[in-house]
Amino acid sequence: MRKELNITATPKQASDVAYLKPIVAKKLNIDKERICDIIIRRSSIDARKPNIKMNLSLLVDIDNKEQPPKKPFFNYKNVSNEQEVIVVGAGPAGMFAALRLIEHGLKPIVLERGKTVYDRKKDISAIHNQHIVDPDSNYGFGEGGAGTFSDGKLFTRSKKRGDVRRILEIFNFHGAQDEILIEAHPHIGTNVLPKVVKNMRQSILDAGGEVRFGVKVVDFILEKDEMKGVVLEDGTSLTAPAVILATGHSAREIYYTLLDNHIKLESKAFAMGVRLEHPQDVIDRIQYHGRERGEYLPAASYAFVEQVDGRGVYSFCMCPGGVVVPAATAPDELVVNGMSPSSRGGHFANAGLVVEIRPEDIGSEDDPLVGLRYQEALEKRCFEEANKTQNAPSQRMLDFVKGRPSKSVTASSYRPGLTLSRIDQWLPKHISSRLQKGFQMMGKRANGFLTNDAKIIGVESRTSSPVRIPRDADSLQHVDVKNFYPCGEGAGYAGGIVSSAMDGERCADKIAELLA
Repeated sequence: MRKELNITATPKQASDVAYLKPIVAKKLNIDKERICDIIIRRSSIDARKPNIKMNLSLLVDIDNKEQPPKKPFFNYKNVSNEQEVIVVGAGPAGMFAALRLIEHGLKPIVLERGKTVYDRKKDISAIHNQHIVDPDSNYGFGEGGAGTFSDGKLFTRSKKRGDVRRILEIFNFHGAQDEILIEAHPHIGTNVLPKVVKNMRQSILDAGGEVRFGVKVVDFILEKDEMKGVVLEDGTSLTAPAVILATGHSAREIYYTLLDNHIKLESKAFAMGVRLEHPQDVIDRIQYHGRERGEYLPAASYAFVEQVDGRGVYSFCMCPGGVVVPAATAPDELVVNGMSPSSRGGHFANAGLVVEIRPEDIGSEDDPLVGLRYQEALEKRCFEEANKTQNAPSQRMLDFVKGRPSKSVTASSYRPGLTLSRIDQWLPKHISSRLQKGFQMMGKRANGFLTNDAKIIGVESRTSSPVRIPRDADSLQHVDVKNFYPCGEGAGYAGGIVSSAMDGERCADKIAELLA
């Protein structure tokens, strides 16, 4: 007999089924020897009070052991000879769109400007060690997109866009750990994601789809108001009855190409700021009420949202036990981001601390690329402040708030290196002043958060796309161009791995309806 049960337990009790048995037996009022198996179906931590608890949803087998819940399984049919659909970009939106097209019996042709996930590692190493940025192969471009070399955070609030559970199951089927199916805030980790992404590519290839690397789309084939295909950098033209554009928010050339083709774009709100890095034990003590986390608690995280002078100031992409990485996609830019391994076992915690920016804050609302140009200009300024290297500008947190220079650079996870900088002076005032006030407010909420043991690292500018490619709410086609499906973060319709994946699937579903 199998029963469902919700309980609370200590972190130690939640770490082993043997510790849970007496608790479950007491809850069910049975002898613990009758319990044959306990399966954790959902797990979340409650650290609001000093007596930290784990909330667990369990399946309990009594008297006899039932069959374990079935592992996710996906049977991708062979589509070698089926109708082709072009998918531009091999990030989460593009990869999940391709897999979904296969389920519908359509053949995806995935075009990716960058390299395979393992070839990307060599170019990423060159950024760290030689300060060389390959504009087609870096932390942003290549197989899996920006999400591959990231924490792999899979939490999203975008439940209306699709089936979150299905996305997690597809990741699990392709090699992600079972824990992502039970954790309230699942993450895969940068050490696991490359394998998962490679397996997803193999599923596409095994089903007869295509994934082409080092292939850059430089133009579109339009006939009146219909998308007919794409033009590649080598002059080759590819045609198909539908094109999914899933290039991510850093492929800036695509926006200019769309504009050159008179395809409607819109400016939208986005956010920019800095990456903030603390020693992990500082965040642990704050979140765990002054105690060390010990053996059974995970590296602590945080989330802040404040309103400062009419704009949101908030934490973004928090990476406990993680590292800060160079995320520029051009040789004359400096951009930082964060990531974590699956263990989240590093000595530092980092997060983006950013300020909401609206088009009217920075220029003409009529210019659809006003935010993109502003973003790019700040990244170039940051590069100049770093003496034209990838040694990121840095300032101690309290010094930044007080508007004074830092005398030394603290230890950091950022491998290219840090250089002292008066970020408070060169960061645009409407960003720096709000961050300064926001940090003070956060420090009042969390004692010990505002400290010179933390440092800010510039600049965090790629939180989301500053551009939207408008599409019809029902068909998901561009509002003016038929058979053209802007998709994911780059189109302004997603904000992370899972929401991008769901958006990719939705576009594939609509194309299947169109071509049925």
